[in-house]
Order: sequence, then structure tokens, then C-alpha cells
Amino acid sequence: MKKQSIFALFMVVFALSACKPPKEFIQNLTVTPAPLESHAGKVEVTIDGSFPVKYFTKNMIMTVTPVLKSKTSDAVFKSESVVYQGEKVKDNNQVISYKMGGKYSHKAVFNYDPAMESSELWLEVQCKIKKKEYTLPAQKIADGVNITPLLVSNDPGTGDLAAQIEADKFQRIIQEKQEAEIRFLIQQSNIRKSEVKSESVINLTKKIQEAKESQNLEMKGLEISSYASPDGGIELNEKLAEQRDKSSVKFVNDELKKLKAEVTISSKFTAQDWEGFQKLMEQSDIQDKQLILRVLSMYSDTEQREKEIKNLSAAYKVIADEVLPQLRRSKMTLLIDVIGRSDEEIASLAAQKSKDLSVEEVLYAATLTNDLNQKAEIYLLATENYPEDFRGFNNLGAVKYELGQIDEAERSLAKALELNAKNINANFNAGLVALAKGDDAKAEEYFGNAGGVGSALDCANGVLAIKKADYKKAVSLFGSSKINNAGLAKILTKDYTGARNVLESIEKPNATTNYLLAIVGARTNDRTLASENLKKAIEQNADLKAKAAKDVEFAEMMKDENFAAIVK
Repeated sequence: MKKQSIFALFMVVFALSACKPPKEFIQNLTVTPAPLESHAGKVEVTIDGSFPVKYFTKNMIMTVTPVLKSKTSDAVFKSESVVYQGEKVKDNNQVISYKMGGKYSHKAVFNYDPAMESSELWLEVQCKIKKKEYTLPAQKIADGVNITPLLVSNDPGTGDLAAQIEADKFQRIIQEKQEAEIRFLIQQSNIRKSEVKSESVINLTKKIQEAKESQNLEMKGLEISSYASPDGGIELNEKLAEQRDKSSVKFVNDELKKLKAEVTISSKFTAQDWEGFQKLMEQSDIQDKQLILRVLSMYSDTEQREKEIKNLSAAYKVIADEVLPQLRRSKMTLLIDVIGRSDEEIASLAAQKSKDLSVEEVLYAATLTNDLNQKAEIYLLATENYPEDFRGFNNLGAVKYELGQIDEAERSLAKALELNAKNINANFNAGLVALAKGDDAKAEEYFGNAGGVGSALDCANGVLAIKKADYKKAVSLFGSSKINNAGLAKILTKDYTGARNVLESIEKPNATTNYLLAIVGARTNDRTLASENLKKAIEQNADLKAKAAKDVEFAEMMKDENFAAIVK
């Protein structure tokens, strides 16, 4: 708030009044805020004061207009005028008493313009008495407009906003399984020739040979699980399952010797395969199927289960013929690691724009470099080789955004959304592009479709909150983020300790970081903090010297010659 009395403000010629020219026009003038401030694209100021007694003649009409005059150009910005009238004027304006005087109050609103940063607030006054009109001398009442909220960063490459990459699903090592099964006759453990020649056993043997000869296949183990069906006593089945296990292990070892292959074998056996029995029953269409499944759920004792099921004579015959033979078996599972291309191979093929790379390999290749231009080339390859996969377009758009190539980013992201309109990362990135292009409404729409992105979305919405002058909401959205915009939000809510903590915790401070710290120093009258950080900011960005010279944040500091020398 700025407070002053204006003496001899408007010396009116004698013709203006039959009395002596007034010595005062408005007393106790206050300007709030002072200096003026820009918020959400508006500069709002309240001007209050009082008209002296025996000044406002009864036939006078006075029009008062607040005017912002740029100090760096000829630009002039006028607010809406307020009209006052004397007691004998027949109009609908506020009446000011000649004997008592009256209050002057004016809330002026200007649409912000960059020319206002270095400006002065003036009052222009026109008076009319009957048919005579007079323009009184304009009076300066305040200096400058504080535009610190405009330091909010929504540009790429600043570290405050980061585009989102759709992750690849590349796995260098993928484990595959090759399974085979040997079935046994009831109460037998010998392996029949017919089983050795089964398709599954032949395929297992071929896979072992293939893995032995291949450089990118590695056998990690061979698991053997042997079973006996649930019919028969537990003691009998225990021995039978164990014998089947031994027969199967011996068979596998013999085959490995023939192939001259080495693989670690692990084996186990199950005396009564009730789990397998239940699974087969669930898949069957046997009569009384549900009743049998109910028996399994009601009884845990194996003998009781077998007894209850055998009581269902018609169903049990089908079970004995069709289900139980499938449970008398040994199951062999070969675990094989399929080893993919090395990072060097993938990077080389990507550089050659090879079509041999899978989409996952291409997307992964982009993660092998920190060079944004190289990333862009690789993601472009992804869009060319796999045009139906939205990830290539999203990631290309994200990198183009980070490079500041906004129009190209917009085109890529439009294609990504065409392929996958609901993808949260593509919507978020499109929102960042809209933000960079100044279309806040479109950005907000895209961000509304990006729920789930996480803290990056909160930071982007924090930018919109600052632009709307909702600074408390911005602080909440930024949370514990250590970025310039988070520090700015705390400055705008006058939490200077919090702002300093955030800004001094930024891993890679830039010119804006140091400029904001200088503002914290100026607002807290910490000359060392202000001067040291302003010097750093100007060293990083020479354009900030001219800005600081006219920034009202440093108006008081500029009274110190040493501080003023920083911007000269």
C-alpha cells in the first residue's frame, strides 16, 4: 500500500470557482497494492482518498481516470473512469458535498501488457462547470507493476515440466519352457517305447539339441515331476510315484548323454495327484461332475474321498477309463533362457535404421543415448517401421517437445492420439505442447485426460494454477517438488523460507532459480542473498540484467549503490 497527500495537486484557475483556488484536491491518498501487481493477466489497483471540504463546487462534474504510462515506450493504458458531481448537478454520478467533502475510491483494472513492467500510475482529471471544460494536470501516484508471477515456466527444456515417454517392454533374456509328458500304465513305472516316441518327447529332445548348438539359448534346468493317480492306497502310490520318478530321471540322463548335453535336473514326485484330478474333473462333462467336486471340497482325507467317489459307480467307471490314466505320468519341463541382442548390437542396428529390430528393441535403443537428437532419430525409425504402434509417435513428440520443436511435437502427438486417444502420456504431452503455445484452455482439457501420470501432471496443473493466480492451490499441487515453479508458488504465497528451501535444493539450478532466490533476498531484506544470486542469474542469462534494472522487486535494493552496480 502506498499512502500520500497531494498538495497543490490541481491548481484550478479562478474561473473554476468563485472561491480561492484550492490547496488540496485529494487528501490521504492510498494505492493498494503498491507497487501494482499482475495476476492472471490482470493488473488491479484500488485508489482511495478524500475530497477536501469546501472544494467540490456544487455545479462541478469531475471525471477521474487512472492511467498506466510505460517508461520504455509511448504505450498508455487507461482504466475505466469514475465520475463525481456537485450537489446541484442533475445526473446519476456520486455526489460530493461542498461543505463536507467526500470519499474518493476507485478500483481500476488493466489488461496486462509487457510495456507495463516499467511504468507509472497517473490520475488524469477532467472538470466541467456548466459549459466550461478543463483538463487538470495529470498526477503520478505510483511506480511500476510487479510481474513476478510471470516468471512461471511452461517452456520445454527448463526442468520444470518434463514430457512423458512410453516405456518399452524389451527383455534381453526371456525364459521359455519346452514340456514333454510320459504316461504309465496302472501300477507300473517302466517307460514304454511308445511314450519315448511321442511327439512331446521328440520335441523336447530337439529343443535340447538346438539349445546346445545355439549361442543365444541357454538351458537353465530340467524339472521332472512324477505322479500316481489318486486310486489305490497312499503307501502303494508313494512307492509307485517314486519309482516313476527314478525311471524318468534315468531316461533323461541317458538322452542327455546321447546328445552330449549338460543340464541340471531337479525332480519330485506326488503320491496321489488330487490337484490334477480336480482340474481334469472341472474340464470334463462327466455325469455327477458337480457332486464329485463337492466331495473334494468336503473331505480332505484321501481314503474318504476315494470311498465316496467309488460309491458313484456309474461315474467312477468313466473316471477310471478317461481321467485316471491321464494322471499316471511324469512331466518334464526344460527351462531355456533366450538371450537377446546386446546393447551394442541394438544401438548399431538402430543407427543403421535396420528393419531387423523388433519394436521393443527400437524403443529400447532410444534409451541407450542421452542425446535428444539421436533419440528423435530412433523414435522416427520406430514410427516408420511400426506405424501402428502409438508409442513411437508419443515418444518422438516428447523428444521434439524437449528440443523446443513445438510444431513437430504437436504433429507427432496428434498421430499418437489418433492411434490411442485415451493414452494418458500422449494426452499429457499434448497438454504440454498446448501450454507452450499459450493455449491454456486446450492444455487443461488434455491434462483432464491424463489422470494417472503422477507428479508430472500435478506440476503441469500447478503452472495453470499460477496463471490463474490460485497460488495456494499451486503450492499444494507442487507438493515436495524441487523445481523453480514450486519455489515461485511459495514466493507468491509469501512463504519465503519455504521458497528458499525449495530453490536451494534444486539439483541443477539455472538462471531462473538464482533470479527467484534474488527476489527472496529482496523481499526479506537479505542483501547478500539478493546480490549474490542476481549476479549468478545474470552470468547465466545476460538478458536478466535489463529485466532486473526495471523490476520493482529490486526497487528498494537499487538505492544501494553496490547493488545497483550489478545491473549497470
